[in-house]
Amino acid sequence: MSHRRHTVAVVAFDAVQLLDVTGPVEVFTTANRYGAHYDVRVVSPTGADVVTSSGLVVGVSGPLSSLPRRIGTLLVPGRSDWRAAVGDTDLVESITRLTGRAARVVSVCAGAFVLAAAGTLDGRRAATHWELAPDLAAAFPQVRVENDPVFVRDGHVLTSAGVTAGIDLALALVEEDWGAGVARSVARQLVVFMARPGGQAQFSARMVHGQPRHLAVRRVMDHVGADPAAEHTLDSLAAVGGVSTRHLGRLFRSEIGMPPGQYVESVRVEAAQALLENGSGTVEDVAQQAGFGSSESLRRIFQHTLGVSPTAYRARFRSTAGSRRIVAA
Repeated sequence: MSHRRHTVAVVAFDAVQLLDVTGPVEVFTTANRYGAHYDVRVVSPTGADVVTSSGLVVGVSGPLSSLPRRIGTLLVPGRSDWRAAVGDTDLVESITRLTGRAARVVSVCAGAFVLAAAGTLDGRRAATHWELAPDLAAAFPQVRVENDPVFVRDGHVLTSAGVTAGIDLALALVEEDWGAGVARSVARQLVVFMARPGGQAQFSARMVHGQPRHLAVRRVMDHVGADPAAEHTLDSLAAVGGVSTRHLGRLFRSEIGMPPGQYVESVRVEAAQALLENGSGTVEDVAQQAGFGSSESLRRIFQHTLGVSPTAYRARFRSTAGSRRIVAA
């Protein structure tokens, strides 16, 4: 990027998710301390301050009409009630006009719904919060929704997953604009990962599937999570749950959407991810500690589940460049 100032326009509106706005703003403004030249402007449709989802009021620099004719990056945050956001015709029409003036268009979390309503995502791949991905696909079938990536690039349009993923995306944009050194300095200053490893699938099989209703399933999930590397056979898991193997299988498929063996594997993958992220052991060590038995088994499962080798997964902590979470069209 040249040293000419790059305007980042963040469109705020009532009930917007607070961190969708403040996370990226903090990244871009911090980058200016390390040599970047961002002109960050938080604006609202009318120029009035906005009340965010948490009740905190965010002051804005002016109305949308105060933005320059050419915008470097247009960033659209989201709100939990995405239906209300897309039902705001003035907001959607404003975003439609602004996208034509922006070199780069970005959304955070449910902001993807506003871009979709504006037609910006037609025929494009896009990401949003994992919990909202089915809604985005159903409401806007012309959008090719990606469930796992922390963010997706399709041409000049980038969409991120939920809330804090906006920080990941902003860091990647800083690196793209000003280099890895500046982005790394920002990450250190904000005490965040330079690159979050993996995709949204990293957010725990336990958390994704929620709290199961049946006590037997909860017991088994707690048991596996406490020691992923133990020998978890179907018989032993059924004994922990106090039910028959057949009934345990039915319960897991009903409540978790997968058989017990597959759940065990998903927990072991998470354990391996944590070991690769935080430890210095060899891939063979990680395989043994996570319960895969051999490095070859670990590599095969990682390639199938995450699309990368364990070695590549570990390396991707060091830079956002080339990370799997940027899905280029």
